Amino acid sequence: MNIALVDVDGHSGFPNLALMRLSAWHKALGDSVEWWNGFTHYDRVYLSKVFTFTPDFDTVINADEIITGGTGYKDYTSLPPEVEATPPDYSIYPHYKRAVGFLTRGCIRSCPWCIVPRKEGYIHPAATWEQVKRPDSRETVFLDNNVLASGHGLEQIGRMGGEPVWADFNQGLDARLITPETASLLAGLHWIRFVRLSCDTSAMLPVIEQAAAYLREAGVAPSRLWAYVLVQDVPDAHQRVLALKKMGITPFAQPYRDYDGGEPPNEQKAFARWVNIRSVHNSCTWENYDDARRRTRNGR
Repeated sequence: MNIALVDVDGHSGFPNLALMRLSAWHKALGDSVEWWNGFTHYDRVYLSKVFTFTPDFDTVINADEIITGGTGYKDYTSLPPEVEATPPDYSIYPHYKRAVGFLTRGCIRSCPWCIVPRKEGYIHPAATWEQVKRPDSRETVFLDNNVLASGHGLEQIGRMGGEPVWADFNQGLDARLITPETASLLAGLHWIRFVRLSCDTSAMLPVIEQAAAYLREAGVAPSRLWAYVLVQDVPDAHQRVLALKKMGITPFAQPYRDYDGGEPPNEQKAFARWVNIRSVHNSCTWENYDDARRRTRNGR
């Protein structure tokens, strides 16, 4: 079969794990696989979209069969088991040098803004760290949504400790599950850059403060502490950002996006720019930045 792939979110950045697995699976069957181009007829074309806000791929596709998948299409199903078990084909993203994968799937929480429980169910093992690691790289980005809630996940973190591998849990660790014991496990890892936490509500601030203390006591460098800040109500998010900075934790603001792909309000996007562009964040307060933005918008 002649197979083509379309990374609707854009294949110049972070790799699409589903497409890499599909590529490897088809190649193992003897099929030809390439990125879609408009000059070829294909037996089958796969389109994968992660984010609902990504514009749809509306170009005419010359193919006998077109298959779409991913949360961006509101498709909450999984790959067939035989495809899910296939190691990813990193050759289709030659610029990307790290491994990507999951130690666990699912979550124990039911946060109203998160699709993971609906898509993946309750937390369960997915792979060992050795199965996720790629042979040509020492760096691995784990996509787990709540790895600390799993005995399997904790076991894998413990087994990685001291190994010549560097890790990043890029979805944010659940600070409610960071105890002195788990902090010690996390401190044993080599981190690519940050130890990422999540601060989605003000109620999380004392929890994160305690978790950060445990991590520092265990030996995690303070400069590595970092937290996602979900932005819905801007004044509330602003207070969380100020509190995190006072704790010595670097904040990263994420405006809330619903599952219909709607754009966040301009105030949320402006607040995220103020938080995330470090040169701007360090040079003025949010009040000054917002005032200048409003005056510019009103032509004054």
